[in-house]
Amino acid sequence: MTFEDHLAKLKQAGFDCQRESPQRARITRGGYGAIVEDALQGKVRLGKAGVLVGNEIALLVSRGYQMFLLTPSGKEVPALAPQLKALHAFDEDLREALGLISLYNVSLGTTSDEHLYDRVEDRDKPLHPRPWEKKSPLHS
Repeated sequence: MTFEDHLAKLKQAGFDCQRESPQRARITRGGYGAIVEDALQGKVRLGKAGVLVGNEIALLVSRGYQMFLLTPSGKEVPALAPQLKALHAFDEDLREALGLISLYNVSLGTTSDEHLYDRVEDRDKPLHPRPWEKKSPLHS
């Protein structure tokens, strides 16, 4: 299948497809969206599905006590339970229309790439402080 064939299949399944480049399209339906890219050899690469906030696709961020939606421009809004449920359904429908597999841990519910609830400062940064490597003030 070509990338065009995949997009035609998505349109038949009720998704709106907006081309961003020859190898990339923005797929939306009912306030939810994702980016699909041509991975060549008849395959596609699916980005994380998210909620449309304005003209941006906001992705889930876990703060431990609640999920939030974070846009690429930095706008953050609390995610509501109905949004999470609908986002999960959107993602499942999108994967099914593209013929992609659904992994067990993903099918349990919505997932996020960032977990920002840890109290350890700078934990997600590539170079973060290591307390055990610092000299204590008593041993200086």
